[in-house]
Amino acid sequence: MKANKKLDIREILKDLDKYEPRRRGWTWRKKVKDLKLGRYVYSDCSESLKQSVPLPAAKYFDNIDPQPDAVVTTEIASGRFEDDIRRMRMAAWHGADHIMVIRTAGQSHFDGLIEGTPQGVGGVPITRKQVRAQRKALDIIEDEVGRPINYHSYVSGVAGPDIAVMFSEEGVNGAHQDPQYNVLYRNINMVRSFVDAAESKRIMAWADMLQIDGAHNANATAVIAENVMPELLVQHAINSLFSVKAGMKKENIALSTVPPTASPAPDLKINLPYAVALRDFFDEYKMRAQMNTKYMESSTREATVTHVINMLISKLTSADIQSTITPDEGRNVPWHMYNIEALDTAKQTFAALDGIKELLKIRDDGYMKEAVREIKERAVLFLEEMLEVGGYFAAVEKGFFVDSGIYPERNGDGIARKIDGGIGAGTVYPRDPDYFAPVTAHFGCNNNQYEPYKETPAELIGGCTFEDRSKIIYIDELDEEDNVETRLKEKEAYLNTSFVKPEVEWLADGTVVIDMTLPTSAEYAEAAAVLIAEKMNLLEPEVIHREVLHPEEATRIQVKGKIDFAIDLSEIELPETPSVLSDEEIKDFMRNHPLRIVAGTIGEDEHSVGLREIIDIKHGGIEKFGIECIYLGTSVPVNKIVDAAVEANADAILISTIISHDDIHYRNMKKVHEYAVERGIRDKIIIIAGGTQVIPALARETGVDEGFGRGTKGNQVASFLVQRLKELRKNES
Repeated sequence: MKANKKLDIREILKDLDKYEPRRRGWTWRKKVKDLKLGRYVYSDCSESLKQSVPLPAAKYFDNIDPQPDAVVTTEIASGRFEDDIRRMRMAAWHGADHIMVIRTAGQSHFDGLIEGTPQGVGGVPITRKQVRAQRKALDIIEDEVGRPINYHSYVSGVAGPDIAVMFSEEGVNGAHQDPQYNVLYRNINMVRSFVDAAESKRIMAWADMLQIDGAHNANATAVIAENVMPELLVQHAINSLFSVKAGMKKENIALSTVPPTASPAPDLKINLPYAVALRDFFDEYKMRAQMNTKYMESSTREATVTHVINMLISKLTSADIQSTITPDEGRNVPWHMYNIEALDTAKQTFAALDGIKELLKIRDDGYMKEAVREIKERAVLFLEEMLEVGGYFAAVEKGFFVDSGIYPERNGDGIARKIDGGIGAGTVYPRDPDYFAPVTAHFGCNNNQYEPYKETPAELIGGCTFEDRSKIIYIDELDEEDNVETRLKEKEAYLNTSFVKPEVEWLADGTVVIDMTLPTSAEYAEAAAVLIAEKMNLLEPEVIHREVLHPEEATRIQVKGKIDFAIDLSEIELPETPSVLSDEEIKDFMRNHPLRIVAGTIGEDEHSVGLREIIDIKHGGIEKFGIECIYLGTSVPVNKIVDAAVEANADAILISTIISHDDIHYRNMKKVHEYAVERGIRDKIIIIAGGTQVIPALARETGVDEGFGRGTKGNQVASFLVQRLKELRKNES
């Protein structure tokens, strides 16, 4: 797969009935001891990717892209699996190797597999076709990035065992499976939930899948999240040991740990002791760390800061898997850019914290010791009382769980369920004495009278679907309207054509986001922002974020809306990319045509770093080519830099201008040009302007010869000087 080629969704959908996953089971990253990248040595990194998109600042560091040793998750749930495939590719290039597809919430209550590819709301309908298409796409994607990618979804609800079978057949590598999640959050009958879980876990164990539990949902739903810390340990304990008893290996069991609170609470004082207590109790299991989403609002900045603080805890304790969660989780809108921002946040933070355990140690005395011990003691007492009242089922009936009083205190606001109530109640039956299931990975007694097939019951029928894939029934589309082919036809104009529309979630959805600051109160700003968007001809404008800068002085507003037009890329004439000469070509010219330049930061601008990088030899600047540079420093008046060029008989003036308020950078460029005309040297001298806010085309409109923006290198400036000097001398002759 070439980087400059789009994934062909229709090609992926072709022959899905014949697709077979090329592997099963979970894959961890390959850690590298003392990994050397560029001029740095990393302590906590894994093998580098074959192809990737490094962090924006990587251009200053030889484009290195260190990959942390933890598996990194991105969660995708746009409702259209074909668009999620494209996002999976983006995510993999930014370092994700655990793609978690969130299923539509209502699927918990389906009593069997759903077929076809209906469009989901609040998630993706998990169907065999969708799973095959995405796993097939991931085969392609993991080949181009050079790393296995784990594919993941949910084995829960009343169709849990059916889904576990399908996942095992189709090469799904990991899944959430926690019977308590079913009971507490989906109101599925607890007896049915635990019986189904035993079967599901046995099947997942056969497929070597990683299991993640759902205990963290307690701190997402409790009124005061940090008060359920003892209960969280109990929930983890129940599901972990139940999984082991059902046949899962401990190394394939991961605890979904989420720091219960968030700033402005004293984050580390509460969350770090909890993380230490959790890892002390469950050191035989894996840890999947996820950021706190309970207190997440619509501010992406706030969410990102929470993400970074949570990852500090991951590094100080441990995280075998680091989940990212998109920074706009509070908006419940799964957008491409936020998936990628979250992944880059994880990558940037982990690189910054590399080797932190070699620098810092968590204290094991004082406050930390007391806080960790208290959490553990409360958890043990919780577990003991649960046993005293008759076990887990009885405790749930009494509302023990998700009660916002820190145990043993109780507020009486826990989630209570009836043992004989909920979805699927009364649907569990004792097995008949002669019960026998000729299938692999079946839980429980499978009737020993069939002695020859006691260990391998599926042999009686020549193998079940786990051994003989030809027995799998593949069903394509069932609904003539609600299916992937219909959706693709609707987007035909944008599939592998030159037409594009903005998008945030689905191909050509036409959505754009506008950020504005209005000098008024939040209520007026919100109403005004919608009117502004309408006057800009945006359709369906909606405020998605507001942030008070001052109750009366100003409010920041973000508005989303849609456009109803497309752009034809074939009609765009791209400006020519400036050619960059080789170092030898530049040096050869300079040997025969000595060049002197005058340089400085003009106006009232005190910035100097960017210009020094362009001229200084130690930064690979233009001095290395033999160009004589007269540097005048910062805050150089316009007249002075031109007068200095006249006095030095310079061939060129290089002006740096960073400050751009009121377009002062462009106005100063124009003044330099006009004063050079006034001094009578304009036709004899080259004027170049540069700075992070400089747009080349706008710079040229001021009269200077060329403008250079952010990221410019010395060889680019030197190449332009050589080429322009050749033009000038050719014209003179």
